[in-house]
Amino acid sequence: MEYRTLGKTGIQVSSLCFGTMSFGGAADEQTSAAMFQRCREQGINFFDTANVYNEGRSEEILGKLIAGSRNELVLTSKVCMPTGKDVNAKGLSRRHMMLEVEKSLKRLNTDRLDLYFVHHFDSNTAMEETLRALDDLQQQGKIIYPAVSNWAAWQIAKALGISSKESLARFECIQPMYNLVKRQAEVEILPLAESEKVGIISYSPLGGGLLTGKYGSGNKSVQGRLVEQKMYGLRYGDSQYYQSAERFTEYAQVRELHPASLAVAWVMSHPAVTAPIIGARNMEQLEPSLAALQIQMTPEWRQEISGLSITPPPATDRREEAIE
Repeated sequence: MEYRTLGKTGIQVSSLCFGTMSFGGAADEQTSAAMFQRCREQGINFFDTANVYNEGRSEEILGKLIAGSRNELVLTSKVCMPTGKDVNAKGLSRRHMMLEVEKSLKRLNTDRLDLYFVHHFDSNTAMEETLRALDDLQQQGKIIYPAVSNWAAWQIAKALGISSKESLARFECIQPMYNLVKRQAEVEILPLAESEKVGIISYSPLGGGLLTGKYGSGNKSVQGRLVEQKMYGLRYGDSQYYQSAERFTEYAQVRELHPASLAVAWVMSHPAVTAPIIGARNMEQLEPSLAALQIQMTPEWRQEISGLSITPPPATDRREEAIE
């Protein structure tokens, strides 16, 4: 296992992070335990969860599994999404964050979170309010570092500026969506992270299963998240994504590599990415993602694979300036 420094924190994390969204849902407690143990055997010390995953069950199961090794692990959770029917049971207000962090700590059976992600942007709450609450949580020792997921680059940059100006704890990690067919993060988020020395743990390296070889433009009826969950169907339903995935699958098969292994290795090879977040419903799904650790991706190979999908235009949309 390769270990990488998370931004400028000095924390050493495995080059793969395991996401536990399936714990307590698609994966029962026994399967979750088996996957956790397999990840530990491979040297993974980085585990990601959220307060809303399976209504808290993910945190509860992970809390049991980490009991004997908590100090060896880097643990994350998140806050923002609705946790109940109450009008205030959501968002990034100080009130909601202070209540939810206590619930997460209790479910995870720990006294602190290494990274606490704001899960989405909250347009109803002043950014300063959220950042000061995160700073207070750090001062109280309940979180080690604030982090951010699903924010635009301008929002993250604004937050970093406020944190610097007000001497508040800053975001030390960003969690964006990033895979071969969803490359928007390359335009501004990944360059921002490199410039400001912020860690990146990207999610969905397999494109919701699209990059596993399971789907094709002529076969959208197989079982899986892309057809079973509306969110994934909307996210990856564009025909160009299926076309890119078909080219990628053929490319991997010619080289006798599992598409999932190659897809994860491609994400892992971006210089700004600290660790892709892999996930699985069962051991059979987990193994190909772990096999990405055995693939040595060169810059030239990465560029060749990148050519199988559409490269997003630069932030200025002046495509001619992207040509070297």
